[in-house]
Amino acid sequence: MIQDRGMLQKAAERVSESLINASRKLPAEIEEAILNAEPEGGKSLSVLSAIKENLEIAGRTGLPMCQDTGAFWCLASIGRNSDACIGNIEKVILAGAAEASEKGFFRKSIVSDPVRKRSNTSTNLPAFIFYETTDGDDVELSFLLKGFGSENCSSVRMLNPTAGEDGVVNAVVEMMKAAGGKPCPPVFLGIGIGGTMDRAAFLSKKAFFRSSDDTVLSNRILEAVNELYIGPGGLGGRPTALGVSVLTEPTHIAGLPVAMTVNCWAERKAVVRFRKGEI
Repeated sequence: MIQDRGMLQKAAERVSESLINASRKLPAEIEEAILNAEPEGGKSLSVLSAIKENLEIAGRTGLPMCQDTGAFWCLASIGRNSDACIGNIEKVILAGAAEASEKGFFRKSIVSDPVRKRSNTSTNLPAFIFYETTDGDDVELSFLLKGFGSENCSSVRMLNPTAGEDGVVNAVVEMMKAAGGKPCPPVFLGIGIGGTMDRAAFLSKKAFFRSSDDTVLSNRILEAVNELYIGPGGLGGRPTALGVSVLTEPTHIAGLPVAMTVNCWAERKAVVRFRKGEI
């Protein structure tokens, strides 16, 4: 268990640097999907051109690529053989996020009371942290910078257990049809299936960091969503979605929970891995 403040500060700095970089530059595979997108119909070409120009400006100027720099969503995957203290992990996440908010010119977007006063915390904190145990002795922190134009279009459906693959595809299509152009398409979708309602929602965000465990279903969903012809910016045509990842886990015999998390074209994420003794 590491208690050295200097080591924790270095760990927090690594988190901060990764988050700032995520706000300015997309992961290579995401940027590649955008650059290689083939526009079809509507005003797809003009919107995709504007997105590509935005990416170039963000990279050149070092400014965030979107005014909604997002909420900090973090999955802390802790190796079962790790000697890390969970309290230290939390400190590193929060300190790194706070530092990134200031140094990276992040918009302060978090309110303390979600229902009544909605007072801004003025720190872009708290971060929304989830924990899981994994094999090994590393600690891996997976971050989403979650903008809420897309988050507001995320949803959960509790299907009948007999709905099957067609029911899952239809549910996602219905959710995306209701979303329309609001989540700034072309989008990336994380789909969580199984567990309970809350576990399905968790899986749908974890899906952005894992390869799909059902590529057949992922491809079906991608094609069905693109057939909606919502198009880039909601202006018609294709593509509406650039990627779909599905994660599943066991569920109750009486249910089939399906959750969809929507990320806009700016799928901003960062992964920071700490070896044993580094945190």
